[in-house]
Amino acid sequence: MSPFAHRPLGQRIPGSPHSVSFSLPTMRTVRGYEEKDPDVTRHLTSGYPRFVVHPFARELAAHFGATIPGLEGRTLWLVTSERMAAAAAAHLGQARGAAVFSHQGLHGVSHPESAETFRAAKLFLQHLGGFLSSRAAEDHLVRLGLRPAPFAEASFSGDAAGEIRRQLQRVLPGTAASDLHIAPSGMNAIWAAFRAAQELQASRGRTVWLQLGWLYLDTIAILQKFTASPADYVYLRDVFDFAALERIFAQHGARIAGVVAEVPTNPLIQTPDLPALAALCRRHDALLIADPSIASVYCLDVLPHADVVVTSLTKYTASDGDLTAGLIAFNPASPAAADLRPRLTAALEPTYPRDLARLAVEIGETESVLAQIHANTARVAAFLAAHPSVGEVFWALHPAAAANFRRLARRPDATGGMITFTLKRIGALESFYDRLRLPKGPSFGMKTTLICPFMYLAHFDLVSTPAGLAELAASQLDPDLLRLCCGTEPAEEIIATLAEALD
Repeated sequence: MSPFAHRPLGQRIPGSPHSVSFSLPTMRTVRGYEEKDPDVTRHLTSGYPRFVVHPFARELAAHFGATIPGLEGRTLWLVTSERMAAAAAAHLGQARGAAVFSHQGLHGVSHPESAETFRAAKLFLQHLGGFLSSRAAEDHLVRLGLRPAPFAEASFSGDAAGEIRRQLQRVLPGTAASDLHIAPSGMNAIWAAFRAAQELQASRGRTVWLQLGWLYLDTIAILQKFTASPADYVYLRDVFDFAALERIFAQHGARIAGVVAEVPTNPLIQTPDLPALAALCRRHDALLIADPSIASVYCLDVLPHADVVVTSLTKYTASDGDLTAGLIAFNPASPAAADLRPRLTAALEPTYPRDLARLAVEIGETESVLAQIHANTARVAAFLAAHPSVGEVFWALHPAAAANFRRLARRPDATGGMITFTLKRIGALESFYDRLRLPKGPSFGMKTTLICPFMYLAHFDLVSTPAGLAELAASQLDPDLLRLCCGTEPAEEIIATLAEALD
């Protein structure tokens, strides 16, 4: 019997109340989700935690709004810390009526109801990974008597942060506890590392940051919005064009602060020549921030080449798909390590203890989960590449990037779980996606196979406008690109389910 069946709109994937994914079973629901169509959104009980405020947090905010004087007619966002609340309030500004909220150990920012301010607050917290954890909200609801008990789940009973670091040090040898910092999400890890590096380099007169290739949307947003000026943000589209990279370094000289690179990139899964990039950065005293989230630090040995590695532990490490977490790892051999460590605390948010305790249980499975995912990915990629209805297939061992990937791979069979592909027939996306029985929703790196029309979920503003489509075309991105991440289900079942929808 197949493990795959159509999941109704809004069903949590995999099923825990803390699940990070949810079902968007048709292209109509994908568009409705992005366009905030009430006929779609009313079915959504939760969503990816940095894009959809968890229902526990909404319930808690509604309770405070109804019981605490001064919150009437205001929107309240509950956040990770007092510092994040202050940063969000400062970002929104007094002109928007933003005010810091603190009550019973919880913190947030409130503002008068306004669609424009709502969007500004949401994007700020989304980019920085600042939303309150669902487990933190759940525990507070229990303390208030609004929920009977926390969701029952396996949880580490000892020093969870220590256990997570112990596991990570096995794959990041040579690092000390002071080199490994856990964040509440991958994006907060990226934000904190970027701010630490930005502050250090600005003190040296270096303000230019280079984005190498098309990166994840919030990483792009951080670079575009938080560099010193628009002129200090440089985007190189082609990760393989090393000559262009050298020209950029020659042009900006001593003003180059650093490079942010995904290894591989999301969604084209392109691995740059990281050793060559690292050598170029060292020659110019630029910092290299590398993000291997697409394949994981368990799959790729990137730390020796980077000053800082940032990665989402939501992916592969939290393979049950029920929490968000991130990691910042400093390369102890980097000349900048001693100066970066103390600067990190200014932007790194605390991770909620129950999330740490849950992650400490799951992290021990990472290597065995990845071994199955790697085996599945190779078989599924081969099937897709040979299918007459499939156009381009991108994965870690695509000919354009395979040599660079293998140079970093910890094992000869390592691939990560990501495959992206297009369909040959124009307009085939909707019928294929709607027929497909695989779980369909955001996120990846779970035991559960997941597929989504990535550009629609990540860049709906681009796929829905002529100017946006032109921007995607310039970066060699097909708006109908499908992003598939293989889980641990039998490979033959994944393949059979894809074949059913492709035929």
